[in-house]
Amino acid sequence: MIATATNAVVATVPVGNNPGGAVAITPDGTHAYVTNSSDGTVSVIDTVSNLVVATVTVGTEPDAVAITPDKTRAYVLNFGTGLPSFGTVSVIATAANTVVATVTVGVGPIAVAITPDGKQAYVANVGSFRSAVSHAVSVIDTASNKVVATVTVGSDPGAVAVGPLSSPQWDRRRAGRTTPMWRIAATALSR
Repeated sequence: MIATATNAVVATVPVGNNPGGAVAITPDGTHAYVTNSSDGTVSVIDTVSNLVVATVTVGTEPDAVAITPDKTRAYVLNFGTGLPSFGTVSVIATAANTVVATVTVGVGPIAVAITPDGKQAYVANVGSFRSAVSHAVSVIDTASNKVVATVTVGSDPGAVAVGPLSSPQWDRRRAGRTTPMWRIAATALSR
C-alpha cells in the first residue's frame, strides 16, 4: 500500500499466488480487490487496517477486476485454461464477498469496464486465431448477469473504457425523457 500524500510504502499485504493481474478499489476507498491468477482467488483487503479480510475463490486465472459504482459487486475476469477456451466472469457480492454468478464470455477475457450507472459491464476478449468467437467485446447486463450483446472489434482488444457522451441523448421510446448513453472504446494490441 502506498500513501498518495507522501508516495511512500506504508504497508505490504500478503495475498494469494501471482497477484500480478489487477487491483480495483471500491468507490468509497474502503476495500481493495486483488486478483491472484495462480490460485484462482481474489484477496479482499481492508484499506484501513491493511489486512486481508476475505479470500474469494473464482475461476481459472483471474486477470482483471472492476467494481460497480454502488460498490455492491465486483466483476472478475477469468482468462480460463488457455486459448481457445471460453473465459468467464465471476460476480462477487461485496457485502458477503461470495460469488453470486458466473457468466461465460468470449475467448481470453482481458479487460473490463462498468458503465457509470452500473447497468452494464463491457469485457474485452482477446480471442484466438482458432476461435469463431474472437476479438470481441461481451456486454453483460448487471441486473441479470447475462451477456446481452457481443460486438466484434479489431484484432486483440486489450483494453476497454466507458465514458459519457458529450450530451444526453433523446430517447423517443421513453416519452421524450433523456437516457444516458455511453461511449465505449476498445483498444487493439499490435503484434
